[in-house]
Amino acid sequence: MERKVFTELDDINPAGLHESMARIGFRRSQDIVYRPSCDDCSECKSVRIPVSSFTPSRTQRRLINMNSDLTAKLMPNKATEEHYQLLTAYLARRHTDGGMANMSFDEYVSMVESSPVDTSLIEYRLQDNGKNTLIAVALTDIMAESLSMVYSFFEVGEDFKKRSIGTYLILDHIARAQQMAKHHVYLGYWVKNSPKMAYKKNFHPLEILEPEGWFISKKP
Repeated sequence: MERKVFTELDDINPAGLHESMARIGFRRSQDIVYRPSCDDCSECKSVRIPVSSFTPSRTQRRLINMNSDLTAKLMPNKATEEHYQLLTAYLARRHTDGGMANMSFDEYVSMVESSPVDTSLIEYRLQDNGKNTLIAVALTDIMAESLSMVYSFFEVGEDFKKRSIGTYLILDHIARAQQMAKHHVYLGYWVKNSPKMAYKKNFHPLEILEPEGWFISKKP
């Protein structure tokens, strides 16, 4: 049984509250921020990348080059049917047993548009034979000192497998944060030995929030 502690982002200074709560491990969902708070388990660790000291690995540099044909566009956080169709295809392939598996369009609208802070969509497209194909979408909070990747979804077919789009989206956010003089990119939670979250350990340095504060993780 999972337990969470949460609070609403108030109307007085939601952006400031959001930033301060992110520093102690909270994540935003619509107009609330939450953090796991289970009685007998503390395995969900908040993780973030300190962008000023990040250097991509050889594999990550190859992925950046491989995806250089994608064009990225920063957009208002407005839900579209095209984005929703990509989301449903992504969930059907990657997260059939998750809580979002049967998300309706109205629920998607709430996820994207119900935000009291500075939130944007970043869409990634591929120009191919005259087609402008939607490849990925990232829902991102833009904080004073950091970027927070709220949720992202992308093409997962065999034609795109070698591109490792999920990893590339994080690399692109790191580059954006560096250009914007931000300090961190927040990646949400990481659970040790969870196969679905293992990719987060491929980013070095990676800071993990422990009860005593943020610590640089050791390379696996």
